[in-house]
Formats: sequence, structure tokens, C-alpha cells
Amino acid sequence: MVFLKMKCLSVGSYQEKKQVENRPKYYGREFHGIISREKADELLGGVEGAYILRESQRQPGCYTLALRFGNQTLNYRLFYDGKHFVGEKRFESIHDLVTDGLITLYIETKASEYISKMTTNPIYEHIGYATLLREKVSRRLSRSKNESRKASVTNEEHTPVEKISSLVRRAALTHNDNHFNYEKTHNFKVHTFRGPHWCEYCANFMWGLIAQGVRCSDCGLNVHKQCSKHVPNDCQPDLKRIKKVYCCDLTTLVKAHNTQRPMVVDICIREIEARGLKSEGLYRVSGFTEHIEDVKMAFDRDGEKADISANIYPDINIITGALKLYFRDLPIPVITYDTYSKFIEAAKISNADERLEAVHEVLMLLPPAHYETLRYLMIHLKKVTMNEKDNFMNAENLGIVFGPTLMRPPEDSTLTTLHDMRYQKLIVQILIENEDVLF
Repeated sequence: MVFLKMKCLSVGSYQEKKQVENRPKYYGREFHGIISREKADELLGGVEGAYILRESQRQPGCYTLALRFGNQTLNYRLFYDGKHFVGEKRFESIHDLVTDGLITLYIETKASEYISKMTTNPIYEHIGYATLLREKVSRRLSRSKNESRKASVTNEEHTPVEKISSLVRRAALTHNDNHFNYEKTHNFKVHTFRGPHWCEYCANFMWGLIAQGVRCSDCGLNVHKQCSKHVPNDCQPDLKRIKKVYCCDLTTLVKAHNTQRPMVVDICIREIEARGLKSEGLYRVSGFTEHIEDVKMAFDRDGEKADISANIYPDINIITGALKLYFRDLPIPVITYDTYSKFIEAAKISNADERLEAVHEVLMLLPPAHYETLRYLMIHLKKVTMNEKDNFMNAENLGIVFGPTLMRPPEDSTLTTLHDMRYQKLIVQILIENEDVLF
């Protein structure tokens, strides 16, 4: 209660009676113009929680928040870019900024030792409170993918549990034998929680007015920012959070749909092999862009239910175009940015045997979902080359098509891209020709 009184103190009594000149339009009565630190300290009068704003005497145009806390005056450089901030958090008003700051200062001062130990005994690995729901959630997640996923479960007494926490989902998925356990990092973003929230890593309260912690945008895990550094790479994306298929991270998509590979890859390749392996110029000839975009929208809208049959798209080049577009739209290419330079260096090796060995070593560095997708694609492209007499597409031709599609340099440099094109082509050609050895 002492703390609540402290943060509610008004600064109106500290306002000078005369009108402050050159007051920025985004500051109110708390602004006292150009004054010294000593003058600010005098105006605050030693009252805990009181604050004023002042313009720097040494640097005109720079503003400082003077705040009384812990029997001393703290000075913070203050910024404004449409919102007020002194650090990472941005606030609509100075009052909210100060209130949040006082909450943080109070907790970090009074409970610093406790905070430092928060991550030493996390509940994350134990999640005992999730055990009762684990069986029911696991059963729900194991249902046919064609059945809509519900947002609630019922316990033994048929009491509705409106929201399943991300931690409970994770517990259920961990015990689901059908789940493909690809490792995936969490996609944490700063989040403002409405109402009281507790960290799902350490089980402690998440304090502050805004940006109290971070939330994984893929699975919904809520944790303190400091706790996020200790959370293992075990993100289990929630399908309802994945808004589209194209332009979605590859590992995120396959974990959300619980598949070995992206559905787009499986469905398109299945269709191509069923009716297009002998098509002349397969993958080289382009389909109509408008129809390719239709296929993309169908996957984004309908997922695995998307109809790409010959009845809808008789031109097989539309399907090949949609598959190539999927690979081009990946935020991280199938051959990842981290491994790109290593593949290029391997391609430059003159000795064929040593080059093949180097390529194999770099393949082992790919994330499992990327490796599996690349393996499946190379098996398919090998089948394409086996029909070369009909489709006129050999491994070199396919390398030209898929080189820049499957691998891109980390830096967005046209010069680098042009310089590396022959090596990109060579890498894909090697992968196709030696698919049975490399994978």
C-alpha cells in the first residue's frame, strides 16, 4: 500500500507559478524549462515518487526526467518519437512512464535477490499443473487434421477450461508419438498484457504497466524478458496462430501442421509426379502468374484441402510455378543463410570427391526440417531427370532453375547473387546427381 501511495503522488504542487516558455507541445505542467539538477532536486522537496521534467542547461533541446526514489533524485534522459520513452518501453503519457518506472524500481530494489534467483528453479521443466489436462489435450491434438480444432477442453467433471495455456499444449505435444520433434526457437516479441499475468517459465508475477514481458508469436508462451534467454528451443507452434502457408517459416509450418515437410511440397510434388513428369520443359516453362497466385491463395486459405487437380489447373506448369514460388517466398531459404557461404565454398573445390564430401558435411548443418524438405525435393528432381528424353530437363538445367530458388546470399546484394549463380547451379546439380549418396 505504501508503494501505491507513492506512485499516485501529484506533481502539480511543484509547478512554478509563472508560465514556462518554449514548452514542447507534448509536455504538460510537469515541464519546468531550463533548470539545473540542483534546482530540480530542490523543487521535488524530497517527496518520494514526485517528478518533474527539465531542459538541459548544457544541451538545449535535450530533456531530462527528474524522479525522487529511494531518498535520492534520479535523472533520466527523456525521448519522444510520438511516444515517451527512456528505454525500450514507449508510453502514451509521462504519467504512465513514471508509474511504470516506479513499479519497476520498487520491485528491483526490494526484491533484487529474489529476481536474480527466479530462473534457477523454473516450473517450465516440471509443469505439474498441466498433468491433469495432458491426456485430454493430447487426444484433441491427435484428431484428424480435417476436424476443426477447438479452443476449449472439458475436465473430468465437465467444467469448461476456456483457454489451454501454451505450456499445457507443449506438455501434450511432447507426449504425442505422432509429433515430429524438430527443434525450433521461440519467436519472442515484447507484449503488453491486460490484467495480471504470470511467467510460464518461472511462475512469478509479470510487473509493469506495459511491455511486462514477451510472448512467442508462434506458440503463445508468455515469459519475462530475462526468462526468455533460458527457455529451450522447443517451440510448438499453435495452428490458430499461423495465418498463412506461403511466406511462413518452414520449421514453424511443419511443426504447426505436425508433418515431416511443408504440405505445399508434398501436395505439389504428388500432383506433378502423377501427371507431369514427361511434360516438356518441366520447371523451366512458366505458368500464368495469375493462376499461380490463385494456387498460392488456395493453400493460404484451405491448407491441405486446397484443390490443385487437373480439373482446376490442367496446365502442370501452374503447379510447378506454385512450388517454386513457395520456395522463393520462404523467409529463410531451404538452404539457410547460415549455411550459404559454406555451400558456395564447397562448390569451388576442384576435386570432385573432395567437393562431394564437403557438400555432405554442410548438409549435416541444415535444420532437420530443411534437410528433410531438401532430401524429398532432390528425390523428386532425380525422377524428373530420369524422364529427360521427354521433358528435356537434366540435372544441370534443373540446377539453373532451382539454384537461386533454394539458396540466397544473406546480404541483399545483386553483385553477390550474380557472382554466385554458377555455384548455386552446381550445388543443386550435385545434390540431384548424388541424391542417393548425399541423403
